[in-house]
Amino acid sequence: MKELTLGYSPCPNDTFIFYALAVGLVQAPADRLEITLADVEELNLEAAEGELDICKVSVAAAADILEDYMLLRAGGAMGRGVGPVLVGAHDCSLRDLHGCKVAIPGRHTTANLLFSLCCRQNGIEVEPVELVFDEVMPAIQEGRVDAGVVIHEGRFTYASHGLHKLMDLGQWWEDYSGQPIPLGAIAFRRSLGVETAQAVQRAIRASLQYSWDNPEAPLDYIREHAQEMDDAVIAEHIETFVTGYSMDVGEEGRSAVMALLEEAARMNGKELPGKPVFTPEG
Repeated sequence: MKELTLGYSPCPNDTFIFYALAVGLVQAPADRLEITLADVEELNLEAAEGELDICKVSVAAAADILEDYMLLRAGGAMGRGVGPVLVGAHDCSLRDLHGCKVAIPGRHTTANLLFSLCCRQNGIEVEPVELVFDEVMPAIQEGRVDAGVVIHEGRFTYASHGLHKLMDLGQWWEDYSGQPIPLGAIAFRRSLGVETAQAVQRAIRASLQYSWDNPEAPLDYIREHAQEMDDAVIAEHIETFVTGYSMDVGEEGRSAVMALLEEAARMNGKELPGKPVFTPEG
């Protein structure tokens, strides 16, 4: 294949996983690999428009693109204790936010889906304010919103910004579903064929294994793109979001993804298409 387009976020978990592939230490299954780094919500929208061959997407957003994309079994972010966090300038309960402005890091993100599900279950209505993920905490501090859902590095740094944890939405999902929280997955364009999808999957696994085997090697690449430059935060981010599920989603992971996809489809009043969701092994 002459060219493949690949999009992933500048967050440390993605740059850790894709480093070796991005710099050519792992052979891509194409003559040329054109890489785009963008905020996860921007990637969700690009995938919805069919602009990329391979794209990191929120699992919640994947529910709307399965007609044209399948999900790879490698490269995603999933685990327990890894979900988004609802934070505020002052300690309060979820019910106290009824009718308030709450910042969300993109309408199509898994974080927003979890927050919406939790609010619906508890009979809470809020005014969502859609922001880029790194604008959420400043908006709370400046009083432009009453609370916000933080993702990525924000999970580790909100307290240093003087904010209070109001709810761990990942823990809420685990209690609600009994499943680990599937945050993001790698979507692959179906029209490119299963063999190419499997080749890309193998390349992603090789790239991740390289970083695990050589953890110092990707650090400059990670720092070049990270929002939070503190090495301890970067290390915690990678340890939290790059897990065994990132190498292979496994049976438990597939079950968790399907559960979240079905919740996303129901939230949008739709049904999932009858096509296989995951790339076959090979």
